[in-house]
Amino acid sequence: MSKANIGLIGLEVMGRSLALNIESKGYTVAVFNRTAEKTRAFVEGPARNKKIIATYDLKDLVAALESPRKIMLMVKEGEPVDNFISQLVPLLAPGDLIIDGGNSFFKDTMRRNTMLADKGILFIGTGVSGGEEGALKGPAMMPGGQRDAYNLVEKIFRSISAKAYDGEPCVDYIGPHGAGHFVKMVHNGIEYGDMELIGECVWFFKNIGMEASEIADIMAEWNSEKDVLRSYLIEITADSMKQPHQGSDEYLVDRVADITRMKGTGTWTVQSALELLVPIPTIAAAVFSREMSQDKGLRLAMSKAVPISFEFKAKSKKELIKLAHDALYISKISSYAQGMALLEAASKAYNFQLNLGRIAKIWRAGCIIRAQFLDEITDAYETNPDLPNLLAAPKFSRFVVKNIDTLASFIEVAHRAGVPALAMDVSYDYILQLTSRIMVSAQVAALQRDYFGAHGYFKIGGKKKPEILQSPEGKAREFHTQWLVAGRPETEITK
Repeated sequence: MSKANIGLIGLEVMGRSLALNIESKGYTVAVFNRTAEKTRAFVEGPARNKKIIATYDLKDLVAALESPRKIMLMVKEGEPVDNFISQLVPLLAPGDLIIDGGNSFFKDTMRRNTMLADKGILFIGTGVSGGEEGALKGPAMMPGGQRDAYNLVEKIFRSISAKAYDGEPCVDYIGPHGAGHFVKMVHNGIEYGDMELIGECVWFFKNIGMEASEIADIMAEWNSEKDVLRSYLIEITADSMKQPHQGSDEYLVDRVADITRMKGTGTWTVQSALELLVPIPTIAAAVFSREMSQDKGLRLAMSKAVPISFEFKAKSKKELIKLAHDALYISKISSYAQGMALLEAASKAYNFQLNLGRIAKIWRAGCIIRAQFLDEITDAYETNPDLPNLLAAPKFSRFVVKNIDTLASFIEVAHRAGVPALAMDVSYDYILQLTSRIMVSAQVAALQRDYFGAHGYFKIGGKKKPEILQSPEGKAREFHTQWLVAGRPETEITK
């Protein structure tokens, strides 16, 4: 019997779909699941008469593979990944490869990479995006690990990945150790932001009296071929909002409980941003909004305890739809700029050597945030790889400068209509802070910290010279005011 080209562990929805995808591209796949019944059901059902070999013991799985062996884990992040790795290591030889295709935390991936490298075993942490459909028909894939490890599976990954409109596979080598899982984590964070921003637009439309079917038509229009908002998330919003609720004359969206659950990647993104000192307020707002949604009982109680009401006199519907459209686009630019800034900071901190334009190109198809907009991001970084921030790209900066008042106006009318436009609001504020020559709030806080804690402060040359004063050696000069001493003398702090 011929050997399998690759092994796959974990036959939940993603694992089953990925195994079928790999087999459909001409490869033989050996599969294993901790629960034998699932393996049996898979090979006797969807995988029947296909080049998929069932194994019921890890020794048999390893024995079924050609050398060097390639084994992909599609199991829950955390302890399950470590458990399977510990069981596989004694069965493998130097040069064999383990691939973690789950949503693992990137620092776990870095730890596992180091541990396995010491044993001569290759390891790739691979972000896989696209859900069940993507896994089956072609996901976007973000592999990070040793370059030699990626070379072993590059042909398979390019075969099974999604293809963009220009035929380019939506996969590329991301970088060393945890780079792939970090990029997938940020992808998910951006996804949170996109979903919240779209949700705020829908909430606004509902609060000004639109029915779900009318909102679905607006979303479908926004998903038209030449629209800057065209994307998978806009597409499925349009499709799902016109879905009737079975057994009633209502729409399903009006009967779905207002609770959004999450698996943790959005929270990890925010935590990583805090560690790296990178502001990502839109993604954070999306995470906080999901957290607020989960306490339904509290919200119901508070709606009675604090019965706020709003009176909103709408302008023409056409004007409001255009206002929401452009506000969503500006907020999207802001949100992606935050995500890209986080990727750039992580690349420097962890030596990931990320290519932001190439990452945006991978996201053009297969993944959840796939969108026409990503072509513009790719072009921006290909034109200028040293962009200080995505907002500095000429196409985006021109639109933002011309239309920033649109976002401010949308936030205002949304609030008047009783809609908490949390993500829209901080997307706007991010742009204002990022483009501020002088942040007065930071000046005040610096003085406060020096006053109560003698923490010191830096100085600038004045309103017309907002640059930090520097010593001849090129270091920022630091000062302290003796607030409790008569005359409050200022001294320069030398270190």
